[in-house]
Amino acid sequence: MRKWFYPLSLVTLLGFAVLLLYFSSKEIAQLDYQMSQLFGDNKVIGLFHYLGETKFIVFITLILIIYLWFRSRNYRGMLFVVLSIGFGNVLNQMLKKWVERERPDVPQQIETFSFPSGHAMVGLLCLFTIAYFLTEHQSSRLKQVLIWTITISITMMVGLSRIAEHRHYASDVIAGWMIGYSWFVIVALWYEYRNRVFKKYTQ
Repeated sequence: MRKWFYPLSLVTLLGFAVLLLYFSSKEIAQLDYQMSQLFGDNKVIGLFHYLGETKFIVFITLILIIYLWFRSRNYRGMLFVVLSIGFGNVLNQMLKKWVERERPDVPQQIETFSFPSGHAMVGLLCLFTIAYFLTEHQSSRLKQVLIWTITISITMMVGLSRIAEHRHYASDVIAGWMIGYSWFVIVALWYEYRNRVFKKYTQ
């Protein structure tokens, strides 16, 4: 990973803490309203919510684990996937139950808590983990940039789909992106450290 990814994760962690403390403030409420007006009822963006559904995440996670197994017997990579996506989902559920923020008041609303958005957080973890392994041994800088650009774009659309469908406030989505990215970098740091240690002892 690029070195600037690490300090950025501290910034996003701090941003998440600010949203956690002030999501009920007038300023955040105004942001939520403006984002709802901007993206609400957008049918095209709304379609991206399927990429954040639990069934899709589980399917992709299993495919990624199988890929890492057959391609290189990358056990640390397989654990990376479990920690990033699997534990990331557990962390999301724990945060929701701790904060207990109600979802937007709309007809046929989902009966679970809202903060942070699971689609935004776990969707980011899933997509970023895929991109990480696709670019891990990619020598072409252009291909790396292309993969990450597509990944970030899709990640944003998955999060925005929750605003488009009025399932989450914008602050839920932004918080999901922030804590998701911070957790992803923590797992990546562990993975890269363990790889360095392994190479040191096998040389």
